[in-house]
Amino acid sequence: MTHDHDIKNPKLAEGGRLRMGWAEQEMPVLRLIRERFRNERPLADLRVAACLHVTAETANLMQTLQLGGADVVLAASNPLSTQDDVAATLVSHLEIPVYAIKGEDNATYYQHLRAALDHHPHITMDDGADLVSTLHKERVPQLPEVVGGTEETTTGVIRLRAMAADGALKFPIIAVNDSMTKHLFDNRYGTGQSTLDGIVRATNVLLAGKTFVVAGYGWCGKGLSMRARGMGANVVVTEIEPLAALEAVMDGFRVMPMAEAARIGDIFCTVTGDINVLDREHFAVMKDGAILANSGHFNVELNIPALEEMASGKRHVREFVEEFTLKDGRRLNLLGEGRLINLASAEGHPASVMDMSFANQALAVEFMARHAKELTQGVHRLPEEIDREIARLKLEGMKVAIDMLTDSQRKYLASWQEGT
Repeated sequence: MTHDHDIKNPKLAEGGRLRMGWAEQEMPVLRLIRERFRNERPLADLRVAACLHVTAETANLMQTLQLGGADVVLAASNPLSTQDDVAATLVSHLEIPVYAIKGEDNATYYQHLRAALDHHPHITMDDGADLVSTLHKERVPQLPEVVGGTEETTTGVIRLRAMAADGALKFPIIAVNDSMTKHLFDNRYGTGQSTLDGIVRATNVLLAGKTFVVAGYGWCGKGLSMRARGMGANVVVTEIEPLAALEAVMDGFRVMPMAEAARIGDIFCTVTGDINVLDREHFAVMKDGAILANSGHFNVELNIPALEEMASGKRHVREFVEEFTLKDGRRLNLLGEGRLINLASAEGHPASVMDMSFANQALAVEFMARHAKELTQGVHRLPEEIDREIARLKLEGMKVAIDMLTDSQRKYLASWQEGT
């Protein structure tokens, strides 16, 4: 195993160890998988390169893979999402090479991805598909070494499906994000809570009475809208999909184009996975003091270059708040450099919801190790029975019991002869 790494400070390791232990208490499903992996060693002799947010929850996943026999290396999937004390714990206590420093610049970010690829992985783990796209663009000779990969998030799945449609994707990837126990819970409850946590920590603004504009009504947008309304905000949703927009209306939210919402919003948060959702024409009509945030994967959801061009000056007014003064004197406040605000200024999703997401990741790696040769090049879902087992284990960990079908009920559901 290589012991190379690039982290902020190894002396932070004790704090990271405590943080990791605190998260582990809320991750009973991953704990059960870890014990089985420790006994069965299903990942023995596999090299795994992970590009994920370097958090306490991720550290527990890395330990699970390591105990399963994998030789693991970890790089950050976002320049602002790393918990430096956790990175130090992984290096110092678990001897897992980590390449991640909170606040690293773009060049360093990609240097770290290349360092992870120097590990010559058999399996990739991605959150946003940067590792896989870098591998396909810069490390073509390594492609035959890779048997498969996993992808954590919506943005990454979109990119990978585009690669597959172009015939560019050269190995199978499990779309962990498509598992019900991931997107129904992580995206909705995790993003909903952690995004508001990040916005409030960055600004300390009162949400009650504010007009809160949510761009995108997928599972992340649903969770964010629900939580913002719960804090007393007047929520406006913008959408491009008729079905999603209709659902938002039926859920009781105002729906309108961003061109209209831009004039009335106090706080804006994008959760779409697309570019320029907040653009030049929107900045031009926003209120003085409007707050701009992103909880989609990349900061391109906000057209930051346009905002820079429109500004006559800018200054840091709080740790994660950059104030742009426009030529007419209006001020727009960009949070966390437009990057994932729930990780830039807060701690990301609560461990309880990441328990299911990372159970999916761990079992997806095991599935890929066993079945990669049976899968075609492209994007695949984790089998439904694994998804259901994660849900069952989560309920068990929460001490929640449910009913089971009787023999007669099972027979009825399997028959077609009986009618009204």
